[in-house]
Amino acid sequence: MDVLLKLGIVLAVGLVGGKAAGKVKLPNVSGYLVAGLLLGPSFAGLVTASDLNAFAVISEVALAMIAFSIGSEFVWKDLRSLGKSIFIITVLEVAGAIGVVFTVMYFVFGQPFAFSIVIASMSAATAPAATLLVIRQFRADGPVTRTLLPVAALDDVLGIVAFGIALSLARLSVGSADTSLVRMLLQPVGEIVGSLALGTILGWALSQVAAKAEDRDELQGMALGAIAAATGLANFLGLSALLTNIMMGAVLVNVMRYSIRVFRSVNDFAAPVYVLFFALAGASLDLRILMTVGLLGLSYIFARAAGKIIGARLGAQLTKAPAAVTKYLGYTLLPQGGISIGLSVLVRQFLPQYAAAITTIIMFSVLVYEVSGPILAKLAIQKAGEIGGLDRRQTPAEQEGPAADKRELPVIAFEQS
Repeated sequence: MDVLLKLGIVLAVGLVGGKAAGKVKLPNVSGYLVAGLLLGPSFAGLVTASDLNAFAVISEVALAMIAFSIGSEFVWKDLRSLGKSIFIITVLEVAGAIGVVFTVMYFVFGQPFAFSIVIASMSAATAPAATLLVIRQFRADGPVTRTLLPVAALDDVLGIVAFGIALSLARLSVGSADTSLVRMLLQPVGEIVGSLALGTILGWALSQVAAKAEDRDELQGMALGAIAAATGLANFLGLSALLTNIMMGAVLVNVMRYSIRVFRSVNDFAAPVYVLFFALAGASLDLRILMTVGLLGLSYIFARAAGKIIGARLGAQLTKAPAAVTKYLGYTLLPQGGISIGLSVLVRQFLPQYAAAITTIIMFSVLVYEVSGPILAKLAIQKAGEIGGLDRRQTPAEQEGPAADKRELPVIAFEQS
């Protein structure tokens, strides 16, 4: 079957799945994922592994656009008052996930240190895309929503650092390190610093050219071109495309007046890309993994969830965050996806003796969390009383004025569901 015909079928079935999910009060993104799962190798087999490789650019574009929108949450004026609490909450929820998973793997199941420390570090990263679409669909706003967005972005930064350190320690423990510990520890730091520097440069450049755009079409072309350039340059230089685009969005929202127009122009292009992204993500999930993970994989699922929920709760309590943040934030940080899968590739390269087991558990985790994560996020936001919060607090004047460049940005950027 022609690849474009398959793409059209995936988009159509994904949209139907989203509508069906909405009918039963589930997030649309859950419907996209399930629709893709039905089209994948586990059921219909319409979308094959080779098709997924051919469509890989769609996933890359979607993640870059999501990262760009996440960057819009880093408004400097807000971070000056919230920055310390955001950092503490993120550090503790990352440490909680790593600590609980390592304890379960190493002390309870008696797994090797190298295996335990690497898979524990991979539990830190969150895949915020699904949760962000839930926020967008239900136009949520409030303390939990506002805390979630910067925590999810910083979470990935700390997760990459933790993985780099863990991989270094693991290779030393099995005697396979061929370079110094200091050099290996500096590699992830160099990747992060390089990504942030590249994002800063491109964000400033975009702010300069976007200010001169004559109409919406020209502005959209500039924004999409900048996202493509950021992603391509990051890949070429061996940096993180995710961090580069987050930083580009963060710089833009802080240096350009009415930057909301740039994010809106990107969002005009985004809706079908997001449907395809999640449907294809569902198609890539293989239910046969369920038969191979056993008790170890199930324990990883529960240990990671417990670590993130406990860590987020502790961080919120220490920073005296609102009660809703303390109770519900951890449940919005559970989805696991692209970053963890990408890190699995590095495990195969640098720690091949454990690659099969780690990759299988991570893919099982992605399967479970990508399907259940949006549902848990919706329930958490609903319990916090934040569904429809944007409609309750936003006025017509704010939609166009300077205030729109602040708290409304992340939600408006996901407005079309």
